[in-house]
Amino acid sequence: MTAPFTESLRPARGFMFDLDGTLILSDKALGGYQLLPGAVELLTHLQDRDTPFLALTNGSAYPAAQQGPRLRALGLPIPDTHLFTPNSVAGHVFRERGFGRVLVLGTQGVVDALAGEGIATVRPGEDGATSADAVYVAWHPECGMADIHAACEAVLGGAGLFSASDVPFFASRSGRAFGYSCAIGGAIARVTGQEPEVTGKPSLHAMHFVAAKLGVPVTDIVVVGDDPKVETEMARAGGAMGIGVTTGTTSAAEWAAQPDERRPHRVIDNLADLAALGLLA
Repeated sequence: MTAPFTESLRPARGFMFDLDGTLILSDKALGGYQLLPGAVELLTHLQDRDTPFLALTNGSAYPAAQQGPRLRALGLPIPDTHLFTPNSVAGHVFRERGFGRVLVLGTQGVVDALAGEGIATVRPGEDGATSADAVYVAWHPECGMADIHAACEAVLGGAGLFSASDVPFFASRSGRAFGYSCAIGGAIARVTGQEPEVTGKPSLHAMHFVAAKLGVPVTDIVVVGDDPKVETEMARAGGAMGIGVTTGTTSAAEWAAQPDERRPHRVIDNLADLAALGLLA
């Protein structure tokens, strides 16, 4: 371990893992993955012992059916039913609120993911775009001013504003990669005066979604990730246990400098170090 974090740990009944910077590193175009040390062995250990686990990424570009096979090709034993994105959480939130139509600023993968959740969607420029019940901003590298204009018109007309992520950067093989939904959501907020409601990490929407999928109380869940503003903040806000890793965006010194609401229970250099914490059965 890399920092003298000594806060008591509770017995773990379920695990949530981040992807980029924790289990893998993607390239900036999200087209290729590099496996991080200890990831396969740890997930295989949990699988062999029937310990509930899942992966929740803030990446919204691909639905599980597209991303899952790529991860399994690396050896990660993550079935599609254990892989979730902010789109998964958004679908749950939109159903709960009874939204009839959602304007999507995102790739076709985002639209497909929401359709899989039973959400009716519309794209900028299509009929009904500016009268949608909600606007959802996700991975959209080709976003243009016409998209932002349509979203602003919808929000000014009363639509709710949601974003997959409000994180400006995420870890990649080439260093920091740009978080498009953060920038796009910021532009819409500047025009409309309405801040987006985040569906991905670190929202409590995401934390409660994880607990429901694992079938485990939040207080018995271990959240493992590389970003104090994302996974650890979510764990602290929800009452889960947070484990920080140094394989992504945050160094050991940066972890140690975090305020209480973003400080993990422990920091490890490698997922293999998790076993030494006594959390694994």
